[in-house]
Amino acid sequence: MLRIIIADDHSVVRKGIRQILVEEFPDAVIEEVPDAAMLINKVIQEEWDLVISDLSMPGRSGLEALPQIKQIRPYLPVLIMSIHSEDQYAVRVLKAGASGYLSKDLAPEELINAIHKVLSGKRYITEIVAEKLATVFSKDESKPVHELLSDREFSVLKMLAAGQSVTNIAEKMSLSINTISTYRSRILLKMNLKNNTEITLYALEHKLI
Repeated sequence: MLRIIIADDHSVVRKGIRQILVEEFPDAVIEEVPDAAMLINKVIQEEWDLVISDLSMPGRSGLEALPQIKQIRPYLPVLIMSIHSEDQYAVRVLKAGASGYLSKDLAPEELINAIHKVLSGKRYITEIVAEKLATVFSKDESKPVHELLSDREFSVLKMLAAGQSVTNIAEKMSLSINTISTYRSRILLKMNLKNNTEITLYALEHKLI
């Protein structure tokens, strides 16, 4: 029997995905969790055939949870869903071990198509992502400096660029203000930027926000 677990901090989103799954897989066992910590616990404790996880959740993100999930269950397919465009996160997600990256505004039929593909052992990659991957793995050395950032630093970068304060970011990520300040300092150092204004200008120039 097919066993699927959905991780998303919005109950409405979880219910919507569940409904799509039930129509296609009426006999499947489907469970829901609201954050990455509970998702990891479920993966440790039980066997699953598929994980569908939101990218951005309070505390640890789906992207940060992904390496641990793959360490625990190397062959467990994980689909990451997000409101962010493929240009921003798809390559990071796939390099971290995901089987596919999907936008939350895609049609239900495309979600089902992606699920069937990853359950068959393949990866779900759109044409846009395929082009992005080709660029990343080409011999071109001129890759954007933000690709030097860790996944968490990249998340902080995007929030700073959007005008959010260190305090707000700390609250959203369930981290201390000092920790977020440290991430901000690393971002400025790695990217050779001076302040939040330059972070915002960089993000706008590279279409990160």
